[in-house]
Amino acid sequence: MKRILLATDYPNLTELKIYYFKQDIALDYFTNESSLRSIFQEQITNLTLINDDKDEMIRSLENYTTNVYSHILTFFKNLKELSIMGPSAISMYPGLSLCYLPSTTFSSPILTHLYINVKTFDDCLYLLDGRLRKLTTLCVNIYSIDEYSRIVHNMDKLFNLKCFSLKSFVRFKPYDKIVSLLRHMSYLEKLTLYLPIKGRNRVIDGTYVQHDILDYMPQLHSFTFYICTYVETIDLSYKLSSEDIQQTLTNIGQEHVTSMVNYIQGGIAACSIFSLPFEFDYLKDLGNKFPNIVFSYVTHLLVEDTNPFEHEFFMRIARSFPLLKCLRIFNIESQVLDGLMTFSSDNCQLHSIIEYPHLTTLDVQYAHGDYVEQFLNETKTFIPCLTKFLVSGDHLKAVTKDFRREETRRNCAKANDIFQI
Repeated sequence: MKRILLATDYPNLTELKIYYFKQDIALDYFTNESSLRSIFQEQITNLTLINDDKDEMIRSLENYTTNVYSHILTFFKNLKELSIMGPSAISMYPGLSLCYLPSTTFSSPILTHLYINVKTFDDCLYLLDGRLRKLTTLCVNIYSIDEYSRIVHNMDKLFNLKCFSLKSFVRFKPYDKIVSLLRHMSYLEKLTLYLPIKGRNRVIDGTYVQHDILDYMPQLHSFTFYICTYVETIDLSYKLSSEDIQQTLTNIGQEHVTSMVNYIQGGIAACSIFSLPFEFDYLKDLGNKFPNIVFSYVTHLLVEDTNPFEHEFFMRIARSFPLLKCLRIFNIESQVLDGLMTFSSDNCQLHSIIEYPHLTTLDVQYAHGDYVEQFLNETKTFIPCLTKFLVSGDHLKAVTKDFRREETRRNCAKANDIFQI
């Protein structure tokens, strides 16, 4: 980077994107002694970092926040747009952590756009306490939402905020905290939500969406969402129906939407509603029954069901998820039905071969051995780009016959990371 930026003058350079960013880059280059100081401080208004640091490797998120994130806002004096992303859809780089830091930490009088991962929901609220008073667009991914947090946040109506995106990739209970925050955003024009919610005995459907969210946002013209409610079936006082949930969305005038109901381990029903097209790159708890649509953006998928996944299901997955890179399978049920194997021999061609042209990671650690057979046997599935494979050691040995079985060699050929449990 240094060699390129010093090779000549770049008088019109205002945007900079740094791949494989690590905190050492901030310590080495984002300083007053750096030969790149004038470019960074005077020219750059739009900065994007693809953060390659790992969350679990950082001893103190507060120190990381101070030395990296907050320092960037102080050092880049003309910065108006800051985007910090991970290298993949599920990468957990060090999240912004503000809870125990002064209110002046990570503040800017001119920043208008911010895309960042945060440690907790409270950190999201801190970003909206006035320290970024010019903010018009805020997109956050949240690592956790503490239902017992007693932190009181001072927050007025957010007049400047026009675009807000909130995503949580872990299930959480305090749905009411999300609703309370959204009711401060009556001037929003664009809203994106990805919310997996647990601990309720009622499903979040169209009626809740209208009453809790849409009624408070008269200027909203774009609403992209995925909301999944995880309910214990034993606590339900009514029968779940995808059609009934869909009707509640129709009743509030939401046309380009759909719903799913899927039963997973532990007596849990995963009931999801989402806008179409599905614009997220990550989807969990998809079961045997899902809409006949194309999920054009999804690269990471987790499938789970209390019923077996048959060959036809994986054919549908290949068609519906054309860009799939990472697939995780949670299913302990055998593909053997009524005493009959779906495939009677390696050479049986009753079914067409399924191809996953982009799949690089396959996780069948928590799946029946039949699914190892399903994916490694080239007469059933072809995965030419598989490089990372997570699997039970016993299942792997049985299916590959200690890697001596001809039908499994091609799909294992490029798998240089095989994790056995």
